[in-house]
Amino acid sequence: HWLENIRDWCISRQLWWGHRIPAYYCDDCGEIVVAKETPSVCPKCGCTHFTQDEDTLDTWFSSALWPFSTLGWPDKTEDLDYFYPTNVLVTGYDIIFFWVIRMVFSGYEQTGKCPFSDVLIHGLVRDEQGRKMSKSLGNGIDPLEIIDQYGADALRLTLVTGNAPGNDMRYSEKKIIASRNFANKVWNASRFMLMNIEKADLSNVSLDDLTPADKWILSKANSLVKEVTDNMENYDFGVAVSKLNDFIWEEFCDWYIEMVKPRLYNEEDTTKAAALFTLKKVLTISLKLLHPYMPFITEEIFCSLQDEEESIMVSDWPVFEEAFDFKAEENEVEVIKNAVRNIRNLRADMNVPPSKKASVYVVSEKEEVRKVFEDSRVFFATLGYASEVHVQADKAGIADDAVSTVIPDAVIYMPFAELVDVEKEIARLEKEAKRLEGEIKRAKGMLSNEKFISKAPAAKVEAEKEKLEKYTSMAAQVAERLSQLKK
Repeated sequence: HWLENIRDWCISRQLWWGHRIPAYYCDDCGEIVVAKETPSVCPKCGCTHFTQDEDTLDTWFSSALWPFSTLGWPDKTEDLDYFYPTNVLVTGYDIIFFWVIRMVFSGYEQTGKCPFSDVLIHGLVRDEQGRKMSKSLGNGIDPLEIIDQYGADALRLTLVTGNAPGNDMRYSEKKIIASRNFANKVWNASRFMLMNIEKADLSNVSLDDLTPADKWILSKANSLVKEVTDNMENYDFGVAVSKLNDFIWEEFCDWYIEMVKPRLYNEEDTTKAAALFTLKKVLTISLKLLHPYMPFITEEIFCSLQDEEESIMVSDWPVFEEAFDFKAEENEVEVIKNAVRNIRNLRADMNVPPSKKASVYVVSEKEEVRKVFEDSRVFFATLGYASEVHVQADKAGIADDAVSTVIPDAVIYMPFAELVDVEKEIARLEKEAKRLEGEIKRAKGMLSNEKFISKAPAAKVEAEKEKLEKYTSMAAQVAERLSQLKK
């Protein structure tokens, strides 16, 4: 509507600061001359005395010339020829009419071309309460102070994370700290790889040398390349960076690096080269995908990681490779991850510390499921806190008191006696039962006190009711657990 409804625009402003209007008035006849410099002679009467207009140009008048005036216009320069028109303009929704529309009609007027093909409109950064940042409210953030404290990469990542085009975002220090922690995670993963890189020769590693775990993470990284590239081309930067964060933090750091540690620390292991090749390949891909969001840390790590390319800024963008599409291995490792999660949840429910190892039995009638656990025995044992792993087709040799957890096509068993010191656990639970009994008595006492009910704020009364409900539920669970242990 704004472009099809263009009206005359008053471009003069009575301000102290700005571009002074280059219009000169003849002191004798009043002739107006517009020129780069003060005219020497009036073209109408020959007078040599001129007075320049005292007004300044509207701020948006000069801003409207930005796409081409910065490239040498009105001269025909190489920069103007190469960069104009450009592809994408990125701007906030609050200046669409003030800036974007003015650039469009100024571009057509002065060059005959639209200055850009796409306009990506983003939201505004607001404070934690959702208010627009302003001097009067004093709620603005100095980016230089944030950069000094947390780094430029953390600030950049925060401004993109969780953002959808056009939506406002709320700034908070918690988000900055989360981004800083992510940067630390990437840095530490890189250090881990570089500290171990000398343990094997990577020059002759082939796809045949890779283990299922290696193929799994390579395949996940390969799919990530395609997804992130598609997201970025569609300007879904918040979606892209969310996928990157999930992949690097969870899949690569929390799962794969933990999977390969036993291989790297075991002097007899023959798959070290494959593990290090995979670590380097996946880390390189991750750094390149992350570079637009966190340019400084990715450049620093990239230059330490390899010597083939001078800078990540001019390296090739990753592309999807059919050779690294290992769907079968992806499915296999997801089975292992599912089993590990279930084991950890079961141990957490029983308050078993990670330091306490126990035998793990994997029982499945399906040979292909048993093979998955056989092939992944080393890292499955590490991730599942297992002292030893037994893979079998039936329950032979498994104690009757073994605790179990079910995954598709298999059941995982762990001997109860290896997980829990029964006497100590009974003592701990009896102590916990006594504590909960006291909490329940206290809460009931408060809720039966008429003075408390009548005078206390409604929120406080409700909080006590919630506490009573929680403690009652916990006491029931403890009683049930004690009953099982005493059998």
